[in-house]
Amino acid sequence: MARAKADKELEQYRNLLDTPSKFEDGFGWTTIAGILFCGLIMTPGAIYLGLMTGGNIASAATWVTVILFSEITRRALKTMTKGNLIVLLYAAGIIMGYAAMGPAGSLVNRAYLVTSDAARDMGMRDYFPTWWCPKPDSPAITERNLFHHDWLIPALIIAFSYVTSVINRYTIGYFFFRLCSDVERLPFPMAPISAQGSLALAESTMKPEDLEKQEAELDEEGHKPLPKWRIFSLGALIGIAFGFVQVGVPAITGLFLDQPIFLIPQPYLDTTTMTEAILPATPTGVIIDPGIIITGMVLPFWAIMGSFAAILVTLIVNPILHASEILVQWQPGMNTVNATFVNSIDFWMSFGFGTSAAIAVISVFSTVRDVIRRGIEARKQAGTAMSALSERDRAVGSLWKTPDVGRGDWPIWLCIVGYVISSTAMVWLCNHLIPGILGFLIFFVCFYNPFISYVNARLTGLTGQAVAIPFVREGCFILSGYNKLDIWLAPVPITDYGGMAQGLRINELTGVKFRSMVFADLVAVPTAFILSFFFWGFIWKANAIPSDIYPAAQLNWELAAKSTTLLYSATFHPESENGQDVQDVQDVQNVQNVQDAQGAQAVHEEAARDDGRASMTESMNRFADTEFAKALHPKVIGVAAALTTILFIVFSSFGLPTLFIYGMIRGFGALPHGMVLEIIGAFLGRWYFQKKFGKKNFLRSAPAVAAGYATGVGLIGMLTIAMTLIKNAVSSAPF
Repeated sequence: MARAKADKELEQYRNLLDTPSKFEDGFGWTTIAGILFCGLIMTPGAIYLGLMTGGNIASAATWVTVILFSEITRRALKTMTKGNLIVLLYAAGIIMGYAAMGPAGSLVNRAYLVTSDAARDMGMRDYFPTWWCPKPDSPAITERNLFHHDWLIPALIIAFSYVTSVINRYTIGYFFFRLCSDVERLPFPMAPISAQGSLALAESTMKPEDLEKQEAELDEEGHKPLPKWRIFSLGALIGIAFGFVQVGVPAITGLFLDQPIFLIPQPYLDTTTMTEAILPATPTGVIIDPGIIITGMVLPFWAIMGSFAAILVTLIVNPILHASEILVQWQPGMNTVNATFVNSIDFWMSFGFGTSAAIAVISVFSTVRDVIRRGIEARKQAGTAMSALSERDRAVGSLWKTPDVGRGDWPIWLCIVGYVISSTAMVWLCNHLIPGILGFLIFFVCFYNPFISYVNARLTGLTGQAVAIPFVREGCFILSGYNKLDIWLAPVPITDYGGMAQGLRINELTGVKFRSMVFADLVAVPTAFILSFFFWGFIWKANAIPSDIYPAAQLNWELAAKSTTLLYSATFHPESENGQDVQDVQDVQNVQNVQDAQGAQAVHEEAARDDGRASMTESMNRFADTEFAKALHPKVIGVAAALTTILFIVFSSFGLPTLFIYGMIRGFGALPHGMVLEIIGAFLGRWYFQKKFGKKNFLRSAPAVAAGYATGVGLIGMLTIAMTLIKNAVSSAPF
């Protein structure tokens, strides 16, 4: 009964858009020009805003690029097609996706990590390999020079990883799209929401009479469709107004004063020390940003309610855990960053492992069960199923036959060959950097990656949610017996490509050929890589990152450094790095007549330890003494897993929205700083706007408001960073 009952929260998202019958090319010289424009003009603003406020203007920058090019072509008495607009939006998104952190930003972050107090306190400062980051006393770090030759090897390894990632997305990612969307015909309920923002641009290119005709039509609920272009403009005006206060004032005052003036605390107003008397060991604060209200309107209601319930539980439980001497490391006076970190060590990290493990087991079980069930149903209906399908569904229903429906598909055998080649190359590189873990590398690329990719492709196809199996990467690294930092830093190929299935489904709903997206990737990725180095190098040279000028980076990078070094401590043993934890291997090799198996094994283990590896027993004994092991609490993990399983069974049995559980997983132990505004947005969207404009009508239009708001904030960010960069360039000039 409960199984047959569809989740009502998901049902309203399933059929917001129909699959187009025709597909068009969208890649051309306009796309290339847009990529260069977005990279040269938008990238520095995205970097600056991310460092200062923690905000992400990727969406804003992409929309600004597309709108500008649309208006330019219109004034040139030409019109960009829907395909041109959508491909340009996609390509600009690639550029901005690499801008926020990107390859060069990750190198700057590495430079901070190796010199951070967290790395020093853990004793790791001098043990990071030079193929990952230069030594702390290298001029590449002390002079903040991103173009120093010491960065060459780390940059080349990142570039190699990017190339294999793009290949894998369009090979194994495409394979699971075909399997889950075409063959299994899963609904992908969240895909229409993402596609709505792109399709809103098509309205801007419509003729006025066609636009008026479309707006006069009534939808199936009897409501007039909301004009997405006008809604987008409204969101942009709100974003410009708030962006001037949030970003513009600090940037402008920073040009003339030693310290910029922040009218709104960035990245949030920290009230932890103010509320510690009534809520001890509980991080509190408020993010002041109307964009969170808009986000609350767009996200599924029950997912937000689940997060709200979990955060409310966290606020109640933390003082109880402190009184019960479980949160023992918290001390009065700690801010949000420090309180969050110590609470994670004492309780919430273990609790998160337990909930994630339970969701992963349930998801894998459901996937296997559904695959078996579908296989049985397919065999029973083999004679009648195909005849009941539409002509299009029959054309794409065979996995091994390349569909001829105009999407620009490619053969499945090519996907298999491409994945094998790229994975083999990555395995070779990692085995060269970290000798002795070849078995684990083969397991990842041949078994784990395809498995988790398929599981998440099906989950996003059914519920719009994804799952991560916790502790797989960490557990394998610990069991490998490797006792150096290197294993955490190498680009070990543990990747989930299941999200690409939804990405291609979104692209399909927009009516653009897949190959246009491939061409956009081939141009945008190298461009983003080069420009990332140029702008990050300039900004890092001008001012230290993080610093008082970049408050968001100063808080977020510190917390990330503490969490990262805690994780690395699981296999870090300084005596192994120095080779002083065992007797001299040369003495062992000189032992005469070692004939018995025990002696031979001893020689083997000594040699392995000299190479950074240890026996399984010794590895586990060493792990038990690490800071990371001390932060794992098996009882907490077990309780969390049991609680999550019980909740899932109860919700499934009574047909309650399972998105509530996924929302709770996101909220347990999370910061409450943005939850108040998000819950306000959820209630406004569900109880006011959906009733006034209709559910489907509002859900189709709300993403356009969010995109417009991000665009408005981004425009202010672009203008202010331009002034900041000019000021830095002039102040460093010799005249």
